[in-house]
Amino acid sequence: MSVSPIVAISETSAEPEPCKHQPRPAPAHPFGNTGNVAPVITNTELPGIERIATGKVRDVYAVGDDLLIVATDRISAFDCVLPQGIPGKGRVLTQMSLFWFELLKDIVPNHLIATEVADFPAQLHPFHDQLEGRSMYVKRCRMEPVECVARGYVSGSGWKDYKRTGGICGIPLPAGLLESSRLPEPIFTPASKAATGHDENISFAEAAAAVGLETAETLRDLTLRIYARAAEHAASRGIILADTKFEFGWHDGTLLLGDEVLTPDSSRYWPADEYAPGGPQKSFDKQFVRDYLETLDWDKTPPAPDLPRDVVEKTSAKYHEAYFRITGRQL
Repeated sequence: MSVSPIVAISETSAEPEPCKHQPRPAPAHPFGNTGNVAPVITNTELPGIERIATGKVRDVYAVGDDLLIVATDRISAFDCVLPQGIPGKGRVLTQMSLFWFELLKDIVPNHLIATEVADFPAQLHPFHDQLEGRSMYVKRCRMEPVECVARGYVSGSGWKDYKRTGGICGIPLPAGLLESSRLPEPIFTPASKAATGHDENISFAEAAAAVGLETAETLRDLTLRIYARAAEHAASRGIILADTKFEFGWHDGTLLLGDEVLTPDSSRYWPADEYAPGGPQKSFDKQFVRDYLETLDWDKTPPAPDLPRDVVEKTSAKYHEAYFRITGRQL
């Protein structure tokens, strides 16, 4: 995705670039037609409002000097957006971000202006049904060109780096760690923002070269403080926050926390009661989708195959479970 540097949105590097095809409607919502379940939305249409970016999950619109960020129900895997959306996914991502913004506001200010459609500019009110519960009206920031990743455990690209070098992003680590082992202390492992494809892990020195030493130190310190607060809360809910990524940007001389925050798409959440180092862990994300696709005779190029109802339902349930486990609330 190519995004202007002043757009306060960036999709997580865990998700690849979308295939160039239109997602198809998802099957019925797994929780039944209860009357209070929002429809699946895989694309937004806001006539008269300028769309300036379409990410793997989010549609971004310019509203005067500010931005409207809408989290759809799209889901991607293996460099493709899948044909069906996941019921409620966009609402989970947005509402979980809002929960964390509130919990973290004493550590760092954020880009939020309004979260209720009634409080959005009047020209957005006609689109209430598309926006309610899944959108944020935010300040347009000059985003820093690095992903700010905090890791408390060895997993994902960090595990690959550790096996190859004995460290992660140039940070030496003790020998003998297993996949998913807890680190002696959380570490800051920045990544470059790729315009297309996957972001790449970089060293702190490389991050400092990109943003300046003082800013890099500020980003590192904020990232680790936020991670510590979030990991403590998650642990109180029986969840391990293995790693996560943050986006920061500047608005009127103030550094703000932006984008999505501590969602299942930008973080690895593991159930603490099932934690067993030595391999991958069960997680609250799209694992059901990846597992299903691996069983198919599909070359992982577009068009992507349809998802069966049970895979869509299980994935939706997992996202909703993550929200409930972290916040104690239900959507």
